Amino acid sequence: MSNLNRWKSGTALLIALGLSAGTVTPIVAPLIAPAPVLAQSTTFSDVSSNYWARDFIAALAARGVIAGFPDGTFRPESPVTRAQFAAMLTKAFNNAKVRDAVAFSDVPSDYWARAAIREAYEEGFLAGYPGNVFRPNQNIPREQVLVSLANGLNYSPTGSTENVLGYYSDASGISGYAESSIAAATEKGLVVNYPNVRSLNPTRNATRAEVAAFIYQALVNQGQAAAINSPYVVSLTPTTPPVSSFRIPSGTTIPVRYDKERILVTQDERAPVTVTVGANITTSNGTVLIPAGSEIAGEVRPAQGGSQFVAQTLTLPNNRQLAIDASSQVITRTETIRRGASAGELIRGAVLGSAAAAAVAGVTGDRTIRAEEVLGGTAFGTLISLFLGRDRVDLVVIDPETDLNLRLNQDLVIGTGS
Repeated sequence: MSNLNRWKSGTALLIALGLSAGTVTPIVAPLIAPAPVLAQSTTFSDVSSNYWARDFIAALAARGVIAGFPDGTFRPESPVTRAQFAAMLTKAFNNAKVRDAVAFSDVPSDYWARAAIREAYEEGFLAGYPGNVFRPNQNIPREQVLVSLANGLNYSPTGSTENVLGYYSDASGISGYAESSIAAATEKGLVVNYPNVRSLNPTRNATRAEVAAFIYQALVNQGQAAAINSPYVVSLTPTTPPVSSFRIPSGTTIPVRYDKERILVTQDERAPVTVTVGANITTSNGTVLIPAGSEIAGEVRPAQGGSQFVAQTLTLPNNRQLAIDASSQVITRTETIRRGASAGELIRGAVLGSAAAAAVAGVTGDRTIRAEEVLGGTAFGTLISLFLGRDRVDLVVIDPETDLNLRLNQDLVIGTGS
C-alpha cells in the first residue's frame, strides 16, 4: 500500500530536485532546506498554469512527495541528485525490503538523506557503485530514473525490447544496461517526454519537473493516482480517433520562439523559417490544443513594403502535421549595409536569407559567411555578382522575439486526440 503522506522523520525536509540539460554529470551539493514543513503548497511562482508538467508537480506536492523552496518557487528545470531522488522515492512508495542495507563510505551517519538512501537501496530502487560508494550528490540522468523505477517496482518488458524502443527517435543513445528497463517503463506508461514525445534524451540529466512526471506515472500504474491527460505521456496503445474537435478561432495569437537574435533578408526575397510555439494554446478549461514546443514551418516573404512571416505547417509533438494559415505583422525596419563595414559585426547573432547573405558579402567584400548562418543552408555565392559594385544595400531586420508572433488568418480545427 502506498505511503504517500508519511514523513520519514519527525522533521520533514524541503527536498529540492533538479538537473541540467547537458550530458555532463556534475557533482553538486544537495539542495535542501532543513526547516520543518508546516504547510504544503501545491502552487509555485515559477510554475505557470500552462507549464507542461504543472499537473504532475501539483499532484505530487499535494501528496507531500515533493515540496518547493522557501521563496515560493519550485525550480522545475533544476537538476536532481541521487540523494534527492532517493528522498522522493521513499515518500512516494512503501515497498517491501528485497535486500539488506549497505553502509556506503560516502554517506556519513549524519548525512541529511542517509535514511532515504538506505530505504531506496533496501527496496531495490537504487544501488551503489564499485568501491562501496553511492555518489549521493551526483545528478541523475533520465535513463537512470526510469531504470530505478522499473527495478524498484519489479517491471520487466512483455514485448520485444527492440520493438518497444523503436518508438524513440533517439533509441540508439540508450545505454545497453538500461534498454530492458526502459522498454518495461515504456510499456507501463512511465515515460513522459517534453517537448517531443518521441525524443527520450536518455543520457541528459533529469529535471525536477521530469522526475515528478515519471514518479507520478509510476503511481498511476500502481493504481495509486488518477491519470493526467498530457500529450507528452508515451503510450504504445493505439488511441481511438477523437470524437470531438476544437476550433481555434481566426485572430488567435500564437507566441513563438526562434534561436537567433535577428533575421536579415532583402526586401524582395523569400526565406524558409521554422519557429517553435512558445506557450501552450489551451481551451478555457485547460485542455492543451497546441503544446509549447510544437514546430511551425513557413517562410519570410515580401509584403506591403517590408517582410512578413507566413506559416504553412504546424507539427505537433506526436509528429502529426496540420496545415495552418497564420502570419506575423509586416516588418518594415531596415538596416543599411555599407561598403567597408565588418560583416562579422553585422551578422553576429543573426541568420540571413541567401540574398541577404550575398548582399552582405558583395557590398562589404567579406565572403566568410558560413552556411549555417544562411537560412536553409542555401548557397549564396552565385548571387553575389548582383551586389558587386554597390556602395550600400538596405536589409529588412526581423527581431524574432517581437516580430514573429503569429495571428491565425483562418480557424484552425484540432481533434481532441491530436
